Amino acid sequence: MSEHIAQLRAVVAELPPAPEAMAPYLAKVRERAYTVTDADVEGLKAAGCSEDEIFEQTVAVAIAQGLRRLDAASRVIG
Repeated sequence: MSEHIAQLRAVVAELPPAPEAMAPYLAKVRERAYTVTDADVEGLKAAGCSEDEIFEQTVAVAIAQGLRRLDAASRVIG
């Protein structure tokens, strides 16, 4: 399983940085993803972000947050 986690880390690390316009949205995904709405996504599209860019950045932030939590749990357990 560790090779799969390493692959996830690599995918997240290789993604280009998100546009500044996405910063509040990505913080929302990191901190309280359950509150993301269609209006949030529509706002990003109106700001010039493509659907692919929104999807890729959303998934990358979600994966990165999951990995941070996994790392924190591993430190506590280990």
